[in-house]
Amino acid sequence: MAINSDYVQQMSTQLATYEVQSSMDRLNRNELRYQTQRDALSALRTALSTFKSAVTKLNGGSSSMLVNSATFSKDGYATATVGTTAQPGSYDFFTEQLASAHQVALNGLTSADIGTGTFTIGQAGASFDIDLSTIDSDGDGSNSLDELAAAINKHAANTGTQATLVRSNGDVSLVLSSEASGAANAITVSSTGTSAGLDASITNKLELTKAQDAKVRLGGETGMLLTNSSNTFDNVIEGVNVTFTKTHAAGEQALSMVIGQDKTATKTQAQTFVDSFNALMTSFDSLTASGNETAKRGPLAGESSIRSIESRLNGLLRTDFGGNNLIDFGISADRNGKLVIDAKRFDAAVAADPAGFEALFTGKDNLLDSIDKTVASYTSSTNGMLKNRMDTLDMSLRRVDEQFENLQQQYDTHYSRYLKQFTSMMQTMQTMEQTYGLFG
Repeated sequence: MAINSDYVQQMSTQLATYEVQSSMDRLNRNELRYQTQRDALSALRTALSTFKSAVTKLNGGSSSMLVNSATFSKDGYATATVGTTAQPGSYDFFTEQLASAHQVALNGLTSADIGTGTFTIGQAGASFDIDLSTIDSDGDGSNSLDELAAAINKHAANTGTQATLVRSNGDVSLVLSSEASGAANAITVSSTGTSAGLDASITNKLELTKAQDAKVRLGGETGMLLTNSSNTFDNVIEGVNVTFTKTHAAGEQALSMVIGQDKTATKTQAQTFVDSFNALMTSFDSLTASGNETAKRGPLAGESSIRSIESRLNGLLRTDFGGNNLIDFGISADRNGKLVIDAKRFDAAVAADPAGFEALFTGKDNLLDSIDKTVASYTSSTNGMLKNRMDTLDMSLRRVDEQFENLQQQYDTHYSRYLKQFTSMMQTMQTMEQTYGLFG
């Protein structure tokens, strides 16, 4: 009989597979368990990082939980930013004059006018000199208006004047603009030993915009005069910055500004915190569910270290900060562990103690800061607990990969042995058949 190579290979494959099957099943189970846990930890880390970002935003920079706002009697005259320290009140403003930045033009200039000598620019009590004999940047032996403008802009002592060339119908003007508004930032220009053309342009310079301060009266047209180099008056009322954008005409009614708590925005901030926390708790519930006949067991069920994260966060929610806690402001957990806001109690408590509400959430070591630090200890990309756990699982997965490689080698060895044995057996049977044929 002829040797059936397909049969030999099939039987060798079956027997070699049988030899490694139990080890293969064990490695597949381990790989699935490790990968599932790692994916779950990655999902939890993402959920915690998302929550941390929301908390950081609520507690960062100019953001606050308590939102005050300013309303104006007319549009277009002013805008305001209101901090948490602002006290409720009403104020009248009459804008006599807006601040502006100085701008002058030296007209009728040509590059031929830029010879030698010293060109001096003064501003805000200081000045700097341009030595015209040194501004030839292209080495062509002559100076140009472009080189003069560049020399002004890059001068080390220039801290507030911008030079620009303006061209119209073949005429070129050197325009000098103050970067800051206000009367104190007026630009002066002079020269020594320069050409008659440049001297004439300086003498006949055209003032495009005056250097002037903003003038606003608090209390109406005849009220207290407030002046500022900028149109933005920082802290003009405690905790309130006002930017004036339009002047009043004589006899015009003053602009009324009312400062008060923005109840809707304040509640929105609180709701943002509640929604972010509840989203995180939903992730915890899904990942750590114990499971039953109708619900799937979570991949991190029974993980005490994971439950400890949830426990620590819930503990912070019950802690007093600044003498208050969440329950004092109508924020509590329902039977499912999710936060809810009692709107009526919330509004009354914030109205009665707005400073206490702000102090509960914001500031060093208060609720948001404490949550931020706690979550960071788990999500840190350098030494966070979740990263360490994920690194351990990555190591376990690499070991599984190595074990798969070793098992493949074992399979190959078994396959080769069975292939050799079956081939030998088939050859023996073939020889016996041939021998039998001789005596048949």
